[in-house]
Amino acid sequence: MTLQPVLPLLLLGAVAAAIVVARVVALRRLTAAGRTRAALLRWGGVTLAALLLLVAAARPVIGSDDQGIVRAAGDGDPNVFIVVDRSADMRVEDLAGDKERMAGARDDISALIDRYPDARFAVISFASRPSLDWPLSADTWSLRPVTSAMTPYASAPDAVVQTNVGAAGNVLRYQLIGARQQFPRAQNLVFYLGAGASETQVPQRQFELPEGAVDGGAVLGYGSADGGPIPGTDVARSAIDEQALRGVADQIGVPYVPRDGTTPLAGVLQDQGTVIGPPPPVAAPAGRIELYWAPAIGAAILVLIELYLVLLEFRRTRLANADVVV
Repeated sequence: MTLQPVLPLLLLGAVAAAIVVARVVALRRLTAAGRTRAALLRWGGVTLAALLLLVAAARPVIGSDDQGIVRAAGDGDPNVFIVVDRSADMRVEDLAGDKERMAGARDDISALIDRYPDARFAVISFASRPSLDWPLSADTWSLRPVTSAMTPYASAPDAVVQTNVGAAGNVLRYQLIGARQQFPRAQNLVFYLGAGASETQVPQRQFELPEGAVDGGAVLGYGSADGGPIPGTDVARSAIDEQALRGVADQIGVPYVPRDGTTPLAGVLQDQGTVIGPPPPVAAPAGRIELYWAPAIGAAILVLIELYLVLLEFRRTRLANADVVV
C-alpha cells in the first residue's frame, strides 16, 4: 500500500496534530463539566470523522509506486491546435469502405483527444475563410460532442473553387502567440486535417508562424488519388491534393501523414516514426485500487449522525422554550 496525498504529508501531519489538540481540549471540558456518556460518544464520533477525512486526504492506494499516472503539472500540459478543413472537398467518399473524408477526420480528432486527455485544445475550421470553433480550453468533455457533430460547411455549388488551404494561417498564428504567453512551459502541437484544394481557383495563402512556436504535430491528408464526386456540385472527380498538403506541412514545420481510413491514427504515426509531441499519460492499470473512498464514506456517516443529533437537540430546546412561554 502506498500514499498519494492531495496535500504534502507534513501539512497533513500538522493538521492532524491540531485536530488532536483541539479535541483533547474539548474532552477535558466535557469531563470537567461531568457530561454524560452520550456526550462522550458524540465527542468520539466527531473526532473519528475528522481523522478519517485526513486518512482519505492521504489517498491510500493498493499497488506499487511505479503504477502511478505519469502526468505533467498544470501549465506544462500541451496545447493542441486542430485545424480542420470543412470545405466541400471533405464531402467526397473515397476513404476505405466509401467513407466520407470528414468522417475520417472526426475519428482522428477523437483519437487525438484520447491521446492527450490532459491537454488544452483549440479547434480552427476553414474553407475559404477561417473560424475559431473552440478557443483553447482543457474542457475535452464538452469538446467531444462538438467535434463529433462536425460536418463540411453548407455552401454554394461554386464554393469549392474558393477553398484556401492557408485560410487559417492568421488565426493559428495569433492563437500560438497567445498560448506561448499564457502557458510558456507548454508545448504547442498543431494538427492540420484536410484534403488540399484540388479544385480551387484562388491564390493560396501561406502559414507564417512565429519561429519556434510549433513543437510537434502533423498534417493529415484525407482522400485518394482516384478521388470521387463532390455531392451538391458539378465536380465529378476530386482527388486529394497532396502537393498542397505537403506544402502546408513544410510551412508549419511538421510531417505529412496520408490517411486512407484503414489504420488507426496512433498506429500510422508510430509506424512512420512521426514525432508529434510528448507521449500520452500512462494510465493506471486495472489492478490499482484507490481506497480513499472508504474512510470518506465513514466520515460522512459520522457527520450525518452528529448533524441529526444536533437538529434533534435543537428541536427539543425549542419545544422546552415554548412550554416555558405558555
